[in-house]
Amino acid sequence: MTDHPSTFNATDCHREGIQWDARASLHREGAGSGLFEGAKGLRSGSFAELVHHIMLMPERDRDRYYIEKHGDREFHLPEILALASRDDFPAL
Repeated sequence: MTDHPSTFNATDCHREGIQWDARASLHREGAGSGLFEGAKGLRSGSFAELVHHIMLMPERDRDRYYIEKHGDREFHLPEILALASRDDFPAL
């Protein structure tokens, strides 16, 4: 999985496109944020693995979860659905 570059000689650290192998965690919607938000993750893995995991859930349950891409931001169901339908979404 990719990690964020260090500040030491961090050249060529920007890659085009979606970083499917970036570290991410699965969270329940409405679980709250704050100091211990990172500890509330239900599952961790690559960004692609977690998108795939949500897509395997029953449709009625998918909107109960979101993905936090580490060092980036949160991805909620509308974006997750769009990401899963991309041509470059990796098959697991």
